[in-house]
Formats: sequence, structure tokens, C-alpha cells
Amino acid sequence: MSLPEAMLAPTIIYPESDGQPMAETDIHAKTMMNLRLALDAYFSGDPQVYVSGNLLLYYVKGNPAKRVAPDVFVVRGVPKGDRRIYKLWEEGAPPGIVIEISSRQTWREDWYTKLRLYEKLGVQEYFIFDPEYDYLPDPLIGWRLEEGEYAPVEVVEGKVRSEVLELEWVDTGETLRLLDPQTGQYLQTPTEAMVEVARLREELARVRPI
Repeated sequence: MSLPEAMLAPTIIYPESDGQPMAETDIHAKTMMNLRLALDAYFSGDPQVYVSGNLLLYYVKGNPAKRVAPDVFVVRGVPKGDRRIYKLWEEGAPPGIVIEISSRQTWREDWYTKLRLYEKLGVQEYFIFDPEYDYLPDPLIGWRLEEGEYAPVEVVEGKVRSEVLELEWVDTGETLRLLDPQTGQYLQTPTEAMVEVARLREELARVRPI
């Protein structure tokens, strides 16, 4: 009796790491993590919004070489949950938005190679930010899909709206922040959130001393 075809087929391994560092410098790592954690907190109440970053995304079944690791990305319509990798054919949806924190070593790949890849994958919005204000013509640039092709989005005085997030990207001149237009407030960074918690605890202690 012959073995089932599935048992004879070679096992395809999709690695969980590409051996590359998460970020080129501290400023890149800090910008990346601040944005990712701010978005994670903002969408914490929606079970159908997945926020991640620096996670390998495989986009061709059976070909582990076809992969990319966006710095920060958000997918609407897929459940939350910790993932080791993101297989596009299993998840059923590409990221709705990707933000790459560019560097001297990666800006060409971000602008050319990844731009065409994300366009092909159907990523609705793609933004690139230069945290060192050095190697891009503008620190914040972006594109939005229009009839299947990327069209540049206008950044006015360092600010541009994300239709996917319903938030605004703001280049403060020092870093990239996310602004909630409904409240007029920036999404908090982890450090800001901890400071706020400490302040509230102090106020509570004054009202209800131990």
C-alpha cells in the first residue's frame, strides 16, 4: 500500500527569523516600538484588528523565500492573537497599512522594492518615515491604493490622515506620532502611559490616603 501523498510531500519550513537585527539604531527601535505599542493600545478593544511589526510575513504558499518583515503593520478583519509568523494565504487578508522606519541602509529598498511589493499584495496604505531627517527628500512620505495602483498622498506641514487607521500621522520635527482627530490628542507612548499612571496613583493617594 502506498503512503498518502501528503505524507510523501516534503515539509516546507517557514523560518521565524531572517537573522537581521530589529532596527539599525536606538532611534529606529524606539520609533518602531512606540508606534506599534501605541496602535496596539488604541485598538485593544477591537478583537478583529491585529497589530504587529518586525514579524515575517510570507506571501507565497510553498515558497519561504517570498517574505517581508514590515516594521509596523495593522490588519483589519483578522483576529487578535500572538503569531510566530504571518502566512497571507492562511490569514486571508494583507495588512491594511504598513509603516517602514527607514534608514541609510534600507531607504532604497523601502522606496522601490517594498513599494512595489506592498502595492502588489494589496496593502491599502504605505508610509515611510526617516527618523534621522537625513536621507529622504521629505521625512514622511506615503501612498494609497487607487484602482490597484499606489498614488502619492499629500503630507501637509508634516501631517497626513490614514484612512485605514482613522488617525493622523504627524511629523513633529523630532519624531513620528499618531494623533486622534476626535480628541485632538496624540496616542500615548509607553513612557507617557507610565507617567500618567503614576500621576493618577499620586492623585488617588492624596484623595484616599492609606
